Amino acid sequence: MRLLNTHTYQVEEFLTNIPYYAILSHTWGEGEVTFQDIQNLDVAKAKTGWSKVENACADVRKYKFDWIWIDTCCIDKSSSAELSEVLNSMYKYYAEARVCIAYLNDLERGSSGATELLKRCKWFTRGWTLQELIAPCYMIFLDKDWQRVGSRFTLRHFISEVTSIPVYLFEGHACDNEKRQLEDYSIAQKMSWAASRETTRPEDMAYCLMGIFGVNMSPIYGEGGSKAFMRLQQEIIKYSDDRSIFAWVATEDYEQDRGLFTSSPSEFASSVQVDKSDSEDLGDKSSFSFGNNCLRIHLPLRSLPVIQKDVFTRPTLGGLVLAYLESQNGSALYHELNPFGISLILSYTIFVT
Repeated sequence: MRLLNTHTYQVEEFLTNIPYYAILSHTWGEGEVTFQDIQNLDVAKAKTGWSKVENACADVRKYKFDWIWIDTCCIDKSSSAELSEVLNSMYKYYAEARVCIAYLNDLERGSSGATELLKRCKWFTRGWTLQELIAPCYMIFLDKDWQRVGSRFTLRHFISEVTSIPVYLFEGHACDNEKRQLEDYSIAQKMSWAASRETTRPEDMAYCLMGIFGVNMSPIYGEGGSKAFMRLQQEIIKYSDDRSIFAWVATEDYEQDRGLFTSSPSEFASSVQVDKSDSEDLGDKSSFSFGNNCLRIHLPLRSLPVIQKDVFTRPTLGGLVLAYLESQNGSALYHELNPFGISLILSYTIFVT
């Protein structure tokens, strides 16, 4: 990785023996200092974004950091190979930084009710800042004048309210059997945290989630946001048998066949309370697998004769999902209803053995 020296403003590459470093989280603006710009400080200092680089370095020097990672000037975006490597490594970069400073350039200094104004900051609406919020071990927030607002821990209740991320995730230690680690949350829950976020390039809505789900894939700009997000889901199911990945609700094109994967995290907006499915309820069966053009899936069904003889509940995706089984020559047609009363365009043939 490349790091910027906070004293000389020179960029140096480290392949091994990476020194302690700080990292900057921010939203991009006009005139950011690029990797090419930083090679010539006269050019870099003439850019609008130079003040951000200078102030970030000055801030972390107070904590005795000689090195900082800033995405604008530490990535050579002219190299597609390097860009791919960085996008796949970015969650790790933020996780391994000693401190992350989140610069909120639209938070006014000295504003009354500053914590309330945090909710209006653009930083909380961007796709890439989701992993930048979750990954670091220690994080502080700075206002537009680079004055400290608070740490992620001290602001955790406000952050939880605006992001829908459970406050327990920001507390970092396990007690009371609450969920404190990222892996404790379902695929659907983590997708829901990104549901209202946006990225400048549509494909980045998928790429910015790779680290959160622990998957790697090559970025292909130009493939479109929907296709990129489909690829992301395919990568996720290669390692996870959490069936909550199917717990989404169509918000558009819902009268057309959509398949089992969604085209955007926005369709997980209602899945914030969906827990992880329990693979133990399937015994030695695999949760699901894909063939060339089909999905083979095992789902636990529990009879609800009090409602109707052929009505079952599938409790693993959260809420109450009803299934009506209609016998057809030794098989059954399974029609699914979601907890919101909207009939999904999905049906499965379940073979009775």
